Amino acid sequence: MKFKIRLSLCATLIAFGFHGWSQGFVENALFFSRTKPGGSSRVQSMGGAQVALGGDYSSALSNPAGLGMYNRSEITFTPAFNTYKTDSKHLETKSTDSKKVFNIPGISYVRHMPTEKNGFLGGSFGATLTRINDFNTSFQYTGKEVGSSIIDYFKERAFGYAINPLPNPYDDTPLLSFDVPEGLAYSTFLINPFSEADPYPNPFTENDYLAYTRYFSDLDASANEVRDFDRYQHVNTKGAQYQWSFAYGGNYLDKLFFGGAVGITTLRYKFESTYRESEFSFSNTPNYDSLNYFQLHEDITIDGSGINLTLGLIYRPVNFVQVGISFVTPTYYEISDVYSTHLIADWRNDVYGGYQEEFSEPIVAEYTLTTPLKFSTGVAFFLGKHGFITGDFEFINYNKATYDSSTPGVSFNAENQDIKYYYTNVMNYRLGVELRYTIFRLRGGYNLQSNPYKEAFNIDRKISTWSTGVGVKLNTLFVDIAWQGSNGNSTYSPYVFQDGTGPVASLRNKTTSGMFTIGYTF
Repeated sequence: MKFKIRLSLCATLIAFGFHGWSQGFVENALFFSRTKPGGSSRVQSMGGAQVALGGDYSSALSNPAGLGMYNRSEITFTPAFNTYKTDSKHLETKSTDSKKVFNIPGISYVRHMPTEKNGFLGGSFGATLTRINDFNTSFQYTGKEVGSSIIDYFKERAFGYAINPLPNPYDDTPLLSFDVPEGLAYSTFLINPFSEADPYPNPFTENDYLAYTRYFSDLDASANEVRDFDRYQHVNTKGAQYQWSFAYGGNYLDKLFFGGAVGITTLRYKFESTYRESEFSFSNTPNYDSLNYFQLHEDITIDGSGINLTLGLIYRPVNFVQVGISFVTPTYYEISDVYSTHLIADWRNDVYGGYQEEFSEPIVAEYTLTTPLKFSTGVAFFLGKHGFITGDFEFINYNKATYDSSTPGVSFNAENQDIKYYYTNVMNYRLGVELRYTIFRLRGGYNLQSNPYKEAFNIDRKISTWSTGVGVKLNTLFVDIAWQGSNGNSTYSPYVFQDGTGPVASLRNKTTSGMFTIGYTF
């Protein structure tokens, strides 16, 4: 039972696009499946459009057939500096938070192996490391709440759980876990055992409780009582998904290019949250001020690794046109996560012993996630020696993501059904252009990740990215610089009641990235 509680908690805390405790795993499937078009600064400055292009190490990730266009070997290195800014609004109060992160989105080695035999002109092998997703963000929100407290949520979550084993015929009653927030809320007296103010009809013994009250329960019966308090939360996340691609691309008559790649993916996600409620006030009972504040701190670390296969073709019917297709199999991830939390309740005048602080034991969970397959097609039009225009279309059906677990008694049937219910298939779009003058390059691009939610839910989570860049290409050395700016909307809920209600913070997420790629050809 502890395992299932743990998974629900972890899932909700990292759900940025949809709010709902029961919907946490559903959002996580999107969170880890919605990867970004990665690659060199050259490709990134053109909106990530690359399926029909070739001749860049990024092809190992997107379309390995593009490696068949190399005529020399190459080594590259790509560092980047990102700025993340989030504007939040909660209870009519606006807040802003930001962070800056240095990262390495790409490293590559491509070995050209020419040959001539029956029209086959050889090919190239590539080993590349590419960042395909970015989990860095920092946001905070605050506001004066008149209504529900997370203490009410703790009470609801604890309902039906006994503190000690009940005698027959109740010996199969689940026990309250003290490694999750509602258990710590009991230990710090934020929720208390059954009382006459909160009657529960089933039998119980003095120390075995199935229902709980909260510290302000005695005020609930007061007519027209209005309770308010200050709510604050700060969330910081970091991490990324990377993929090692081991790819080969071949060349037939400079007309047909083909390739395949094995992808080894890694996933690392770190979540830190501090949630606080303070300044409780009751309209009809102004002297009821026994609680200074309470604060919940949570840490989640998720690690995973996966594998996939990419196959691709590029065809050049005439010299100024290239058409490409690429197919990426579902990525199979094995994931483990570790959750820990501690809760502080600061009581006035030594009520309940004054300052209370309780810590959970770390909880480890293991499960698998299979992300949807991807199919991409693209076209590139070349303008002689003056440059080219290229565009991609990517198809992905997010409702094909599935969870599984080998742990006895743990089932993901409900979550997998909800994934099918909420998500739909999308078409993502990428457009890029490069203009050339002697050794200089000027680039621009646009990338749209379409809304993955079905229209019936009226939730828009599209992400738009604009990019630009410049480059210099010498005989054996090239340098490319790119700038990207993306934005999208999301929501965050610290808790959601069984009836679907709860506080919501609206978030406006903006990411700005500057990067450069330096490469050496030989």
